[in-house]
Order: sequence, then structure tokens, then C-alpha cells
Amino acid sequence: MKPRFLMLAACQMLSAVVLMLAPTAWAGDGHDHGDAPPAASGDGPKRLPDGSVFLPKPAQRQIGVRTLVLTDAELPRSLELAGKVVMDPNAGGKVQALMAGRLEAGARGFPSVGQVVKKGDVLAYVVPSSGAIERSNQASVLAELRAARAQAEKRVTRLQELSDTVPRKDIEAAQSELSSLTERVVAVGGGLNNRDALVAPVSGVIASSNAVAGQVVDARELLFEVVDPTRLRIEALAYDAAVVSDVAGATLALGADTVALRFIGAARSLREQALPMLFQAEGQALSKLAVGQPVNVYVQTATRVKGIRVPAQALLKNPANQAVVWVKTAPERFEPRTITVEVLDGSSFAVTSGLRAGDRIATQGASLINQIR
Repeated sequence: MKPRFLMLAACQMLSAVVLMLAPTAWAGDGHDHGDAPPAASGDGPKRLPDGSVFLPKPAQRQIGVRTLVLTDAELPRSLELAGKVVMDPNAGGKVQALMAGRLEAGARGFPSVGQVVKKGDVLAYVVPSSGAIERSNQASVLAELRAARAQAEKRVTRLQELSDTVPRKDIEAAQSELSSLTERVVAVGGGLNNRDALVAPVSGVIASSNAVAGQVVDARELLFEVVDPTRLRIEALAYDAAVVSDVAGATLALGADTVALRFIGAARSLREQALPMLFQAEGQALSKLAVGQPVNVYVQTATRVKGIRVPAQALLKNPANQAVVWVKTAPERFEPRTITVEVLDGSSFAVTSGLRAGDRIATQGASLINQIR
């Protein structure tokens, strides 16, 4: 058994020596790939020499490509105007101090921004501020009135006890004097200790708050703004007076949502060399906006233009900064097509050249196709 073990060990040692002495194999010239990754499969997404993109069906499903068949239509010519969100005077209001004084919180404290309030809710109190001399004068007047009222009460009591011998008119005069003194005491006392309640003018949410406990405010100082987020107005500036008389409709783009606007009217005086145009907007989508936020308003005119409606997400830019869309020419092939567009609304454009009815373009996933190299 031992010779056989020795023979096996010798064979293993001989094999190791042969491997060590064997020459190293090297790749030929031009065939050394180093650490380069393996070559991509020929069936993967790639940009073809003519600029089109080969995109297999599995890759289309993976990136979520969706296409749309185009049709011709008579579309309204539109203009894009710069605007901003403003408060609806019938669904919003401002809360200002009527007098100078110090702020005090209500029963539920100061309302915070975004808090829902109802019309008539007390938001804060203003304690009137007055000088020491003025308050002392009011206190002395109040003391005199209280003394006079006490005398009037005693006089009325005595006259009522002598009602059989005292004329009725004297008793009525004494009672009238007592009533007058009582009301004067209440009025002067209320002036010393009264506080002005600041109430919500409309139902809505607190858009802005400038109130702090103990804050000293002046008369007409703005403390709160209350707005209804579902009822806002949009103010746009038109630098051409002809636009005002040619408004057929308007829209506002809020992400993927398009909000229809109703044209209210336009001012007849210029502001910064432009005519302000006012639009009414309503809907839950407006809760995304804030008063004063800049927006783009798309005004549709009565003039019509023949074109093809294309979603905004399908419109891209090529390296030459030209507007392009990706047209599906084969089940697994997409071709870039240069187009000319006009503004339609915030979610779509009107293509006037470069496409024809029946073309199928990529809408969802078009930006990913544009990145394939």
C-alpha cells in the first residue's frame, strides 16, 4: 500500500512541475480586450446609423412606451401670457386692525397658516392702547358718573315712596336721568376695558398670518388673509390690445391637469405698458396654487389653424435644439421627426408641419427613447 501511495504523490508533483514550465498563452495583436465589459447583444436597444432607434418589444414594455395615432383638426390659435394668481374678492378677504393696540389671542389661540376657518370666527383681539393721562381722565369721569348714578337711584326711590303726593312727571324725569347715567357708565367703562375682536370675513383657509401674542399694531395693519383655495382668479398681462377683443377661451396648466378659465374682463388703463386681463378659475385642482404665484395662461382666440394636436410630453429637443417627436415606423423602430409647433394649451401643442394624419408617435416613454445611443 505504501509504494502505491508514493507513486501517486510522485505523479502529482510531476504534473505541477509540467504546468509551471508550460509557456504562457497571449492574445494576438488587436484581440486583447483587457478589462472591457462583454460586448452587448445585437438584439438590445440601439441608435441606428440613420438616426432612428431600434427598440425591441421587451424593452418597450420595460420602459412603458405608449403611442398615439394622430388626426387632423381645426384648432384655435393660442397665445401664452404671463400671469399670476390673485384673490377672488368674493371668496377671500383681509383682516386688519381698526385701532392701534396690543394683540391678544382668542379662545383657541392664534390661527396658523393653512388652518380652516369659518365666517365670523374670532381670530384675535386688539386691546386699545392709550396714554396714562387719557386713561386717568376716563377713570375720573367714570367715578363721577357712578356717583351721580347712585344719587339718581336714591332720588328715584324717594320719589316712588311719595308717589301719592309727588307729580308723575317728576318721577319719570328722575327715572330717565337714572337710565341715562347707567348707559354712560357702561359706555365709559367699556371704553376702558373693551377690546376689538378680529373676525374672519369669509370661510376658507388662512393664507398668511402676521400675528404674535403681545404684538403692538397700528390701525389698518394687515394681520390675516383668508382665501377659498377652490375659488381663485388669474390675472394675465396682454401687451396687444387686440387680444382682449379676440378671446374665445383660456386654460391653465397645473402639471398633468388642465383647468378651464372663464374670461371676466380686461382693464381699460395700462399697467406697466400692458392691459391686465382677469380670469375666473374654480375646482379642487386650484388647491395646488398660492396667491401671488406666477403662472402661464394659454388664451385661445377665435382664429382657427389647421394642425395636429400632440401631447406636450411627446415634444422633445434634438442636439440642434429643434422640436422633434418620435414616430413609430415599424413594430421595433422609432424615427425622429422634426416639426414646427404652435402653442395650444398647457398640456398639448398644435403641429403645423412635419407630421401627417395616421402617424403613430410615442407619447409616454418618448424621453427615454431620445436618450438611447
